[in-house]
Amino acid sequence: MSVQAPSAVILIRAERFRPNPSTAADNAFQTDVPAGQSSDETAVMALAEMDAVAARLRAAGVRVHTFVDEDHTRPDSVFPNNWLSTHAGGQIAVYPMYASNRRHERRADVLELLKSQYRVQTIVDYSGLEPDGIFLEGTGAMVLDHMSRVAYTARSHRADTHVLERFCTDFGYEPMAFDAVDSDDVPVYHTNVMGCVATDVALFALGMIPDEQRREQVRERLSVGGRQIVELTEEQVRRFAGNAVELTGRAPDGSRQRIIAMSLSARESLRPEQVAVIEQSCRIVSVDIPTIELAGGSVRCMIAGIHLDPRPDSEPEITEAVEAIDENPLTADGRDVSGA
Repeated sequence: MSVQAPSAVILIRAERFRPNPSTAADNAFQTDVPAGQSSDETAVMALAEMDAVAARLRAAGVRVHTFVDEDHTRPDSVFPNNWLSTHAGGQIAVYPMYASNRRHERRADVLELLKSQYRVQTIVDYSGLEPDGIFLEGTGAMVLDHMSRVAYTARSHRADTHVLERFCTDFGYEPMAFDAVDSDDVPVYHTNVMGCVATDVALFALGMIPDEQRREQVRERLSVGGRQIVELTEEQVRRFAGNAVELTGRAPDGSRQRIIAMSLSARESLRPEQVAVIEQSCRIVSVDIPTIELAGGSVRCMIAGIHLDPRPDSEPEITEAVEAIDENPLTADGRDVSGA
């Protein structure tokens, strides 16, 4: 199993999904619900797509922990990777969120599940930076290379470089920050829409980095160890080809197999030669999620990978939580080291 590709994930089954009006101003990938489509219809369609993602990952041999969210005030809770990341050695990070109506997506039950079924040593909580207007939205803001320990980060008000430096110091990553814009000179709001780092391949829209010298530095760093780069166009990025994630599943014979999960829109945007490069190292698993993509995120945003060692007595089965928990269980100023 690659350290880049976790074999277990967390998904949030958000029963009242809708595109978040509080994030529309800076998310150029977000679009309106089709005219005449009610909020109830949108929620039902999105829920079916969430269930399809969970089913597809389970069928590929990935362990999926699903948590239900019935709260209508959390339209983006389907995207847990913005508030949570896990790391080898038993570390968890909890992040400060830009939109105020997203901050109560942080859930005690998710952290308790991780503590009970995986080896957790330290939880580092950066959410206390929110009152100061300082944000770093998890693995949306950062694309993490867990092998070479690099945090690729497009600067934005959702990715403050000071807290990026702090995260990298705490978790042992090298910060690699850069500016990234689209053809209209609009900043990329989250790094993970423009790039994905897998074990042997990286999908990255290097052309969206306007500084040529910095672009080549990113290219060189991505290529360390012989990793192949699949360069994405802006049009492919808009179809969420960069919003993919490598996971470890199982082949039909029971052996471990790396997959790369993405949306059907993303898969269909790739050219045959790009698919061929990707499939040299991992199998593409795609799911059609057009309703969820209205919110400006795709499959990668839906997945919080678990890079933690399972406890020996942990059962390899689906864990279902039936109630949402509103409170943030962590202290505002820092660290919870009680997590066994």
